[in-house]
Amino acid sequence: MEQARARDTAAPQPYASAHVLGQAGPRQPGAQARVPEQARGEHTHSEPPAPRTVQRHSVRGQILEALRTALVDGELTPGKVYSAPVLGERFGVSATPVREAMQQLAVEGAVEVVPNRGFRVSERTPCELAELAEVRALIEVPVMLRLARTIPAARWCALRPLAEATAAAAAVGDRASYAETDRAFHRAVLALAGNQQLVMVADDLHRRSQWPLTGAPVIRRADLVADAAEHMALLEALTAQDLPVVQSLVREHFTGAEG
Repeated sequence: MEQARARDTAAPQPYASAHVLGQAGPRQPGAQARVPEQARGEHTHSEPPAPRTVQRHSVRGQILEALRTALVDGELTPGKVYSAPVLGERFGVSATPVREAMQQLAVEGAVEVVPNRGFRVSERTPCELAELAEVRALIEVPVMLRLARTIPAARWCALRPLAEATAAAAAVGDRASYAETDRAFHRAVLALAGNQQLVMVADDLHRRSQWPLTGAPVIRRADLVADAAEHMALLEALTAQDLPVVQSLVREHFTGAEG
């Protein structure tokens, strides 16, 4: 396998880009000795110094993806509390981007805020996973049946590389890569409906379905391989406009190893 954000201090100095201050270009023949302020990289009132903030957001995004990977891999234990400073040391950054990333995960339901302590990884149950599968089916099954009737075979063939990517990740047992390629495949299928809001909602539900269950054993490579094989089978059914098989595969797929 959103959102108030803290506005604390910027990321640590090692992450500051060398281009923050800008650079003046080479002097052209006949040019005046004095370089204009903007060419020297000095910011004017109409050009606020934004690069450092953008760089901090970039670090936060990287930490967010790293934390999502740790969740899928089971490196962050359900029920355990993690502090932003400790996780910051683990990733080699300050507590600020970690705290911001964790707050985003709290909005998504992956963690809970524990005042004065940090963030507790949410404990999920089989009932919650079943509910997610039901909602996903209610949304995606009708859409895929409609697409099966209207999308030409060539469009489905173009998605084969995405299905093959899930199979490659599954073959080596890479759960984090499988989670990402699995979502990419489903996003590409649903994108053919031309409804971006649908894609966003479905992807959020999909991501939540990939978080490990409390006390559940680690997903086996064989489970991932079987789940990935359903992607290719689904493409074949969509290409053949076999509506009963499409409906059956989509419903069963949501209850698989990684949905």
